[in-house]
Amino acid sequence: FNDSDVYKTIEAAAYALGLHPDPKLQARVEKIIDLIAAAQQPDGYLNTYFTLVAPDKRWTNLAVRHELYCAGHLIEAAVAYFQATGKRKLLDVARRLADHIDGIFGPGKRTGYPGHEEIELALIKLYRVTGEQRYRRLAEFFLEVRGRDGSKGAAYMQAHMPIRQQSEIAGHAVRAMYLYSAVADVAALTGDAGYISAMERIWRDVVYRKMYITGGIGSSGRNEGFSEPYDLPNDTAYAETCAAIGLALWNHRLLLLHGQGRFADVLERVMYNGLLSGISLDGVKFFYVNPLASRGRHHRQAWFGCACCPPNIARFLASVGGYIYAVGQGGIWVNLYIGSSAEVKLDGVGKVRLRQQTRYPWDGQVRICLLYTSPSPRDLSTSRMPSSA
Repeated sequence: FNDSDVYKTIEAAAYALGLHPDPKLQARVEKIIDLIAAAQQPDGYLNTYFTLVAPDKRWTNLAVRHELYCAGHLIEAAVAYFQATGKRKLLDVARRLADHIDGIFGPGKRTGYPGHEEIELALIKLYRVTGEQRYRRLAEFFLEVRGRDGSKGAAYMQAHMPIRQQSEIAGHAVRAMYLYSAVADVAALTGDAGYISAMERIWRDVVYRKMYITGGIGSSGRNEGFSEPYDLPNDTAYAETCAAIGLALWNHRLLLLHGQGRFADVLERVMYNGLLSGISLDGVKFFYVNPLASRGRHHRQAWFGCACCPPNIARFLASVGGYIYAVGQGGIWVNLYIGSSAEVKLDGVGKVRLRQQTRYPWDGQVRICLLYTSPSPRDLSTSRMPSSA
């Protein structure tokens, strides 16, 4: 799984470059992209472990190995870097890999799904930036085949039953959040009532029965995930940093799907608490596990053998600006109270410039200033806004 940490770091750099162009950083990233492109095999395959150590074992253990997981993080990095810089080299690498995967898996081809979800949401991102329907269909395939083979122990990877039949959260917390983020993406594209209903049931189970007051999730170290309802011990809480990030990703997607403030509330809670605790104030030490109580033996570390959390924190913090506002149904949603400015194109109104002034959370006062050009000044004031905005 180590390739994925490189990809998450590139994704973080892409978000940073989109906000603050830095020729030195961009040059360094592009050297790494050159190495990644050189490592890609002629058929499009790309995973350094299987290329260097086990070339005859490709795609032989989807449940335990992380080939599709790493591919997903490469795709996310490629999309982010293309959107930030307009450069296509990494995006072309990602497309060749996605085409390779599409040539192996899908209806009439091989049936399978990853033990660690991630490829599904990444393929939706690739579809959105390229318009290629095959990537969307492949994402939907990986969702649809999950839970149909009756595998023992499959609850660990949310494959104990088809997604539309699921009502309770189970298994590994990070895997679950990445899976349900993809389900929410597909539901937003298709309006699938079964997916929407399942997301509502599972969300209620998570938020009302299995989430810490901090927004941390996954109380058990045994499975790095969920246990029984209300089993939320403070001193042995697992509450992985990546799981908190996943909860934020999932709730942001549900917020965009429904426009309801309850999802923004969870997003805000986990951002300021369960997620932010994963990094030190100076930005150089990290928590993998975030217990709510300690006898002084639990400390942040400079790095981990399994280093998924530090680059995940980096990419999330670099992308926070994308969570503050949203647009839909003739209105603008303010999802988070963060000092910021934005320019939004609103149908029937024109370009709207927003400036938010606040010291939140240190001070509850929030001032939002609007500047806009439109056919008439009353267009914006009569826009329908949800009461939860």
